[in-house]
Amino acid sequence: MDLRQLRYFVTVASERNFNRAAERLRIAQPPLSRSIQQLEAELRVTLIDRVSRPLTLTPIGQLFHDQAIQILRRVDDMRTMMNAAVAAERRRFTIGFVASTIYARLPALIREFRAEMPNVELSLVESGTLDQIAALKEGRIDVGFGRIRFEDPAVRRTVLRREMLAAAVPIGSPLGRGGDRVSLATLAQERLILYPSSPRPSYADQVLSVFHDAGVELGLIHEVRELQIAIGLVAAEEGIAIVPESVRQARTEDVRYVELAEPVSSPIIMSYRIGDISPEIASLKGIIARKYADWGYGVPEALRAVQSETGDA
Repeated sequence: MDLRQLRYFVTVASERNFNRAAERLRIAQPPLSRSIQQLEAELRVTLIDRVSRPLTLTPIGQLFHDQAIQILRRVDDMRTMMNAAVAAERRRFTIGFVASTIYARLPALIREFRAEMPNVELSLVESGTLDQIAALKEGRIDVGFGRIRFEDPAVRRTVLRREMLAAAVPIGSPLGRGGDRVSLATLAQERLILYPSSPRPSYADQVLSVFHDAGVELGLIHEVRELQIAIGLVAAEEGIAIVPESVRQARTEDVRYVELAEPVSSPIIMSYRIGDISPEIASLKGIIARKYADWGYGVPEALRAVQSETGDA
């Protein structure tokens, strides 16, 4: 006697017909009949009255049916309990990120992390830098990828690399045609699509400081919530936007990306809780060090120890 036979029997008792029971179980009718016959032979009793239409259970069959129902329910309860126990033991790891880092190799790092840590339940949460700091301290995320420097004694911040900035301009704009670089002074004559509008400080303040440090006074500014809205407004010829160079990967037929004459950049910063020595953080550090070396990026000093531990040059 096994659980499969019990399920077969309970299904036949429920349907009161071998053909319908076989369809419900998605098996052929003859194997189902043989399974019930083998069960009856093992118990040395008749469980089903096959003469009556529809089929009925014999008195001993009804007793057996009641016990079989209890056993199957107990097995289902046990399976549920075990699944819950396994889920409780499975480690969780949550990554916070600002939208533009999605274009800056973050997906490749996440894929590598999933492959290296298959038993970790990974979650991704889009959030601004200030939100990431609060979420790290409250334990809602385990690591954050952002662009704004914001010091907090509970958070370790590592600048992974600095990404050059570019101008997103409408496809019909004369700016940068022929591959020419465009100056900040020239761009300041256009309406600037600035993002995100909140919370602040944010990448928007980085862009404003780029113009301020260059001694360039801005004209019209239109603030929007997020990167994709900014790109959409550029495509609609509502203005230009200053974006990280990797956003070129989000190319649309209505937008061109032009190099800036001034060498300005935006940092990509990884943040995590001070004292966090979890295997997930160690794995992510090692992956970043390894992949950055593969991509020809400079490996941050804070990750070089991890890189040497993994045997990479």
